[in-house]
Amino acid sequence: MTKFWRLLLLLVVMAPMTAFAALSTEEALAERSLGNPKAPVTLIEYSSMSCPHCAAFHRETLAKIKSNYIDTGKVLYVFREFPLEPRAMAASIIARCVDPSRYFAFVDMLYGDQASWAKASDPIKELQLRAQLAGMSESDFKACLDNKQLFEGIQKRAEAGSKEYSIDSTPTFIINGTKISGAVPYEQFEAAINEALKAKQ
Repeated sequence: MTKFWRLLLLLVVMAPMTAFAALSTEEALAERSLGNPKAPVTLIEYSSMSCPHCAAFHRETLAKIKSNYIDTGKVLYVFREFPLEPRAMAASIIARCVDPSRYFAFVDMLYGDQASWAKASDPIKELQLRAQLAGMSESDFKACLDNKQLFEGIQKRAEAGSKEYSIDSTPTFIINGTKISGAVPYEQFEAAINEALKAKQ
């Protein structure tokens, strides 16, 4: 079984098999986060779905941060799309239409198999294949992709991040106001998070 199909299987198995229910634009644009909302440290990631460095962070570093800080209640992790080109925007829109309980599994799948869909001759077809495993019909997929308000909402959030934090590349991370750019080693995140925790004591 290839990594792609393992990820697809994980997406299907890790969430209840309920019928797909279309989200309102407001629900689709709601903040996506992991961890304790009252955690002393907030780590915000601005990420482009087709960015190789973003994929590297999700494959190699995020799991360690999750285990050591998010799951222990020390860090609230917030994921915000910052699409740098059309394929990334399309992937961001589709991910936002997935049931919120499956959102992070779907994002992990997109990053885990990024080279297959992002570099495909028909990336939309590849995204549709993946969306089907999340319960989306062809008509659901097309309606989601054609949602102008969702497109504009993602774009406005990215523009707000750019204005507030001077973000111009991905991945970019904000840890209690401290900016880290690039898929830096885990140890750099560890130092920044520990410093932020210390400042909160």
